[in-house]
Amino acid sequence: MGKDKLSLPENAQRELKPGEEYKPLLKPESTFPEVTPYSVIMGIVMVVLFSAAAAYLGLKVGQVFEAAIPIAIIAVGMSGALGKKGALGQNVIIQSIGGCSGAIVAGAIFTLPAIYILGIEVDFWKMLLSSLLGGVLGILFLIPFRKYFVKEMHGKYPFPEATATTQVLISGESGGKGAKTLIISGLIGGLYDFIVATFGAWAETISTTVMGIGQTVADKAKVVLKLNTGAAVLGLGYIVGLKYAFIICCGSFLVWLVIIPLMNLILGGSVIDLMNTGVTMTIGEMSPEQIFKDYARHIGIGGIATAGIIGIIKSFGVIRSAVGLAVKEFSRKGGDKAEKPVRTDEDLPMKTIVTAIAITLLAVFAFFAFGGVVNNVWQALIALVVVAVISFLFTTVAANAIAIVGSNPVSGMTLMTLILASLVLVAVGLNGNAGMAAAVIIGGVVCTALSMAGSFITDLKIGYWIGTTPKKQEGWKFLGTAVAAATVCGVMLILNKTYGFTGSEALVAPQANAMAAVIRPMMNGGGAPWLLYGIGALIAVILTLFKVPALAFALGMFIPIDLNLPLLVGGAISWYVGSRSKDKALNTARTEKGTLIASGFIAGGALMGVVSAILKFANVDWFMTAWNEHWGEAVAILPLLGIIFFMTRSAMNAKVEE
Repeated sequence: MGKDKLSLPENAQRELKPGEEYKPLLKPESTFPEVTPYSVIMGIVMVVLFSAAAAYLGLKVGQVFEAAIPIAIIAVGMSGALGKKGALGQNVIIQSIGGCSGAIVAGAIFTLPAIYILGIEVDFWKMLLSSLLGGVLGILFLIPFRKYFVKEMHGKYPFPEATATTQVLISGESGGKGAKTLIISGLIGGLYDFIVATFGAWAETISTTVMGIGQTVADKAKVVLKLNTGAAVLGLGYIVGLKYAFIICCGSFLVWLVIIPLMNLILGGSVIDLMNTGVTMTIGEMSPEQIFKDYARHIGIGGIATAGIIGIIKSFGVIRSAVGLAVKEFSRKGGDKAEKPVRTDEDLPMKTIVTAIAITLLAVFAFFAFGGVVNNVWQALIALVVVAVISFLFTTVAANAIAIVGSNPVSGMTLMTLILASLVLVAVGLNGNAGMAAAVIIGGVVCTALSMAGSFITDLKIGYWIGTTPKKQEGWKFLGTAVAAATVCGVMLILNKTYGFTGSEALVAPQANAMAAVIRPMMNGGGAPWLLYGIGALIAVILTLFKVPALAFALGMFIPIDLNLPLLVGGAISWYVGSRSKDKALNTARTEKGTLIASGFIAGGALMGVVSAILKFANVDWFMTAWNEHWGEAVAILPLLGIIFFMTRSAMNAKVEE
């Protein structure tokens, strides 16, 4: 294989024909350097750096960035600078260990700062164990489903983030035209997003309120549409594809064009406080964004939860086969030997997984019962059941969401967990401050487990495409999790002492504030928006009956519309460039080049997002802010059309290689 021709096989991202097999870049029958002192040390360094940076910026600026792609870029750059040959397998391990940072950070900062916001003191060890045990559970619960998601469902899910990261790793290893396309599009996408986020040269979001009539419609009828102008989100849409992007946007349209206006029309003069949080505004006095945040978004949460349960029921066969495999391994006699799978299909032994799950759940129980989380053994047992059941069941939901849209709805699932945990804890006599602390820690364990499951399925898909050994990725993921948990919780402790999470100078911590707002009323006799969850559940059931992917639709209801509409634009570009010619080979070449460009946009945007967040933290104030305020949205249309034209034209210029 020539160095300038290293690329994913043609059937990497499509469904396989009967009898067809996917053959990864690194041949299964050969061995390649993967776990080496270099890759492990680099992975740990990446975990520490990105865990600290992501926690710091996520809490201070309220902006959580995904670390996987920047880590892949650094790994490729370092291997190139050191002149390492055959570094592809090692770079996958670096990215896999380093990627623990993003998963643990999301799990921790979405929940644990709520402890301080609620005015409760919790020590370092409780926070550490919450993050560590959650991360370990996420890894263990996902491994039995690896083959299903990455192999059996091959070509059925777009895996946008895994696609972008894989392109970065392969292009860095091979050089050639692919690397050139990725670098150019990465520079364009990164510079574009950096100019928007840092200089404010134009608005990050275009809204129908930019016109006078649009503002009137938003005020009176509560109808508004928004479009994020970022290059990274556009690239994400291209990889997601038109089918899923359309379904996701249909969910958004239902909420923003039907549900929110109907709520205003029917209940405009009413004050509705579903959770006893002290709401005083009528629906009519709220903006469409407020109605979405306080009410309509909960319909999406109900839809995600129900779609997840339906998915679990549908994939019961997969769960049963995983359990059956575990039973078979345990019942096998010492002399009986199972046929060893090929290197690229070898997981940690199921016996090891089941034993590790049992030990981890015992550790969770001991933590709850004797670590001062709950009052007695009975409450600890109830809390353990909540953690085990929700973490296990929603592991597949998190993996599904990442596979479809590249975004894990972990905050929505955690919100549901906190509500259920609070209800259960109150029922068994645990409320007030002790109940709130217990609910947050339980939520922290579940949130981290789900965040890790979503992140890890991306790593495993990258490894599957490239041809690394899953067993090695799985084993070393535990080390990354432990280092990330210690780093994140240490940073959080320091930030609380330095800035605090309450008061005028407090850190933003938006997700944790939302969690605290849910827990406080629940622990003080309040309720949950069950009616809204029920509506979401009903929608998910109806969609399933009509064979519409309910999870994708529910994600559209939950994720803000400004992040969903660009997916539709990117998906439309993907369809356009891949369907203009009668020559199938030319359509494929155009689609593949577009994927490289989209991956460059995502990679550039992710990397420059980190830089931009650091500058925001440093209070760098740029001169274009006033310009943005008055003309930003109108001006944003031109550069957005510019990158759409660049992506489309560049992809259409692709040629079929001989």
